[in-house]
Amino acid sequence: MQVTIVGLPGSGKTTVFNALTGGHAETGFSGGRAAPNMTVVKVPDERVDRLSELFKPKKTTHADVTYVDVAIPAGAAREGTIQADVLALIRNADALLHVARAFADPTAPAGPDPWRDVDDLDLEFTVADLSVIEKRVEKLRTQGKHGSQAERDLAERELELLERVEPHLSDGKPIRAFGLTPDEEFLLRGYRFLTQKPVLVVLNIDEGRLPEVVALEAAGRERYAQPQSAVAALAGKIEAELGELPPDDARLFMDDLGIAEPSRGRVIGLTYELLGLFSFFTAGEDECRAWTLRRGSTAVDAAGAIHSDLARGFIRAEVIGFEDLLECRTMVEARKRGLLRQEGKTYQVKDGDVLQILFNVAK
Repeated sequence: MQVTIVGLPGSGKTTVFNALTGGHAETGFSGGRAAPNMTVVKVPDERVDRLSELFKPKKTTHADVTYVDVAIPAGAAREGTIQADVLALIRNADALLHVARAFADPTAPAGPDPWRDVDDLDLEFTVADLSVIEKRVEKLRTQGKHGSQAERDLAERELELLERVEPHLSDGKPIRAFGLTPDEEFLLRGYRFLTQKPVLVVLNIDEGRLPEVVALEAAGRERYAQPQSAVAALAGKIEAELGELPPDDARLFMDDLGIAEPSRGRVIGLTYELLGLFSFFTAGEDECRAWTLRRGSTAVDAAGAIHSDLARGFIRAEVIGFEDLLECRTMVEARKRGLLRQEGKTYQVKDGDVLQILFNVAK
């Protein structure tokens, strides 16, 4: 999973990147950075750690997420001047994390207005998507009448859909709010539209606003009531400092500030929810591991996530819930109690399921 962090200059998005990744990327750029910051982060999940305590495996593997921090000069998306490699990182993202400044900055010409900044960057992305649609529509109108009958039919469907999406975008509404059917989403998949991506708006606050987090998030959800969107508030500078401290010192620091837990895990969790993702587990003496699936995935999908050979030779899955396994402590005991279920290909895997895949070895 790749999450690209975007935001206007001065939003503190690189500080948020450091907070989420435990990194030390240089902050203070106003745009024009030579290369994006990119880090793979292990997804915090205490369930993996508890399974590891139970099985004492040789290896423990958490799910991971790639965070990419890109610099976008103000007006660049609208003017079409975003560097090609940066634009590709935004278009290829599974989700966007949009950082907006909600802290006082003595170097800024005006006070914070996070939702104005969110609207400004949303407008830039909307104009960028409209530019793609306008060029494609023009091409389909002139060249869509060529080719085989199947190719002409596909071009006609694509043109009809784009002509319906265009006025929606022109009204300032993102494609994620258009209400696309699964077939329509498939038809537009190749465009990688910016306003079609799930977005998590992160209000970057200062220490003095920590008591307002719940109220800020509630007001933000009401203000930004779009499908496939969520709002979180965090103090990026504080969270980045926490990531550099030893655990005991970090705990004391959080207690002083009234922070129950670092926001890193919560932000990752919100991103998972936006994308409709969840974790299942495999556990044994060799490895305890978290795997990522989309909601609605089946046992054979889970087998394929582990290895394609398991999906091809799938026989059945032995399944037990995480809590049940902790209570039983061993698979043998779980089987004795009848809690280790036998499930077929169509079983829909649930968050927290622990799976053992039985399969035929390909010859």
